[in-house]
Amino acid sequence: MACPFFLPIEKLENGTWLHAERLPLGCGWSGQCTAPGHEGEAPAQEELRDLCNLGYAESCGRLPRERAWDAVRFAARTVSGERNNATGGFIQLRYVCERAHRPAEHGMLAFDPLDARWVERHRDERVQRLAECFLESYLEKKRRLVIIEAVG
Repeated sequence: MACPFFLPIEKLENGTWLHAERLPLGCGWSGQCTAPGHEGEAPAQEELRDLCNLGYAESCGRLPRERAWDAVRFAARTVSGERNNATGGFIQLRYVCERAHRPAEHGMLAFDPLDARWVERHRDERVQRLAECFLESYLEKKRRLVIIEAVG
């Protein structure tokens, strides 16, 4: 559950998380804050580690008192099917925006890997960017599994 005001820019390959693949976005990210009055500010390493990548950042001085969400969580699955006379499918990303540890908004986003485009996007560009980062990690994990299965 990443902070909804966190705008990930690039993967943090040298993060200090014990199991980075278990993080809400599938790995650690560096980025910028989009909280009102703090747009474009780069959080410190400790903030990235303890707040931005995890959500529920109550101790963050940039977190607005009035906000719709505290954290955003994602889950993905590949849905097979036939479309346009081609075999393939979509990747569905279910999202939940939480406030006070309860769902405040939820829905489904969809990505077409064949055309490399989003079919269903989130209306909030911050949440959309979080979804894109989650999808990138999801696809990388799937590629690793294919390699492991081919070798094994």
